[in-house]
Amino acid sequence: MRIRMLTAAIALTVAPVAAGVATAAPSDAASGATWDRLAQCESGQRWHINTGNGYYGGLQISRPTWKAFGGPRISGNYWPHRATRLEQIRVAERIKEGQGWGAWGSCSYRIGVR
Repeated sequence: MRIRMLTAAIALTVAPVAAGVATAAPSDAASGATWDRLAQCESGQRWHINTGNGYYGGLQISRPTWKAFGGPRISGNYWPHRATRLEQIRVAERIKEGQGWGAWGSCSYRIGVR
């Protein structure tokens, strides 16, 4: 009886936490490998790059675009190159949803995702 009560208490405690943590990617989300290929073309896959050209990070996102698509909220950083690879990809998914692959011009064409 005691074990059943303990098991039930654990299940009630863990279930809400697990439900809040597990989030599925959108069905049209690109794979990590696709984002890595795009980053290879855009920046040599250097996720923390800032060359001074007005575009930042592995996916070469401009600061206004980063801000418009929630970069600071997602990563806590106001500059794309200061965000992690995964944070940059999360913002890039939003950009792709809003602007399509054309946001990455020739590189999206080169890797065949246009």
